Amino acid sequence: MPIIINLDQVLADRNKKSKELAEMVGITEANLSILKSGRAKAVRFSTLEAICKALDCQPGDILAYTEE
Repeated sequence: MPIIINLDQVLADRNKKSKELAEMVGITEANLSILKSGRAKAVRFSTLEAICKALDCQPGDILAYTEE
């Protein structure tokens, strides 16, 4: 998939755990895991906004595009 999810790196940079982020954003750890692994088919803008707010980052810090 040409969309790369860098959420693990952003979490590590901010010394946050997935469980903590899931609670802050209001999603389950299972759904966060699906997003982190790149298996998600879509992400709501409201979820992306909440993640960016919780991690004090931009969407481009979390998502990247690469040619296959």
